[in-house]
Amino acid sequence: MKVLALDYGRARTGVAVSDSTGTLARPLTVVQKAGTAAGLRTLLDRIAEERPELVVVGLPLTLRGEQGEQARETLAFVERLRGRCPVPVETYDERFTTTLAERATGSKHGDDALAAAHLLEGYLTRLAG
Repeated sequence: MKVLALDYGRARTGVAVSDSTGTLARPLTVVQKAGTAAGLRTLLDRIAEERPELVVVGLPLTLRGEQGEQARETLAFVERLRGRCPVPVETYDERFTTTLAERATGSKHGDDALAAAHLLEGYLTRLAG
């Protein structure tokens, strides 16, 4: 199953995609301001191009597993996306994906698409059992 993952952020949203077997994840792109009308259109165009069977959006829970302000903003974005996306949209705990991307790139800001790929790898691993 081909899955597309999003590491949502107010400014930048990282996008990653799996292969058709749902085994390998790769960073794809970054969409600017995906929460805006123009950004959401760009994101929906990318989803249409990739034709995934599922979209997974990282849910930034706190270290205690609770929803903070960023998680609530992400859930609001997920609801808007679900209203426009032609495939199912799920959330998945994304704790530490940004940290992993920062370590991989050596940058304090990491790489949003790489963070989405880490999120997707975790999701695919869980899915595989």
